[in-house]
Amino acid sequence: MDLNGSTISFQDRIKLFMALSRTPHGLLDMVTPALAAILWLGSVPPVSVIIIGLITTFAGYTAVYALNDVVDFKVDRRRFHECGAKCSAGDLDAIYSRQPMAQGLLDLWEGIAWTAAWGTVALIGAWILNPACAMIFVLGCIGEAVYCLMLRLSWIRVLVSGGVKTAGGLAAIFAVAPDSSPAFIAGFFVWFFFWEVGGQNVPNDWSDMEDDRRMGAETVPVRFGTKGSAQIIICALTIAVAMSILLFWLTPARLGPIYFAGAIPAGIVLLLIPAWRLYTGRNPALAAALFNRASYYPLTMFVTIFISILH
Repeated sequence: MDLNGSTISFQDRIKLFMALSRTPHGLLDMVTPALAAILWLGSVPPVSVIIIGLITTFAGYTAVYALNDVVDFKVDRRRFHECGAKCSAGDLDAIYSRQPMAQGLLDLWEGIAWTAAWGTVALIGAWILNPACAMIFVLGCIGEAVYCLMLRLSWIRVLVSGGVKTAGGLAAIFAVAPDSSPAFIAGFFVWFFFWEVGGQNVPNDWSDMEDDRRMGAETVPVRFGTKGSAQIIICALTIAVAMSILLFWLTPARLGPIYFAGAIPAGIVLLLIPAWRLYTGRNPALAAALFNRASYYPLTMFVTIFISILH
């Protein structure tokens, strides 16, 4: 039942749990581990690895995104009561609903049970692939909790977010190549770390900047303002695009020139152009536009790498 006492259908309840885990966004993020695996192997992994990897990846992202709302439950509830549904406008993470527990559409215990169940599936799958993958998943969960708890402590939490977002890709690398190159791992980490900072975290916090100020939160936009945040975004995304090019020489996969034909336009169109528009316009709508467009960057890069490997 919802807050008005009306009955919610089974289908609608499933959508609420999907909203809790930001499933539409999570499905886009699931591409990252696949991208990392084929970027190292230069080929499609064995069928057994693909099947276990898909289950584990879906479970992992489902659990971690839900964990964010579980840890942030009190903060989200206060935010919802103060700013209401207007906070969701234009947000890819709010296709079904935003923060259903904070709205009273799901109970906290349901969110905890949902998170624990999917987390258990992810942990088992990660262990089967490689115990190192399980360790990365656990560290990712801890990092996500730390990130949430740092909301009122320091804007440096953005660095934690950058690290957490690379966890899926790093786990995939260890799943297919336990002895992979340290240079490649470092390059991949830097690539997705700065994509997360410039294309996801800071733009997303920009959209909530006024509400965060009112709540005493410490985020990059609150700390550095619109001009400083825009500069950080452009610098971070420039590094991300540069690393996507450098990885051509760091990966053992034979990609071919077609890689540049996809990687460079993807970086420009999905990252740098919307980042520049945000720098010149500096408003929440442009920040949301950058966030949404940058969310499709891993998928675009996956297609680019896959086609390049086939050729």
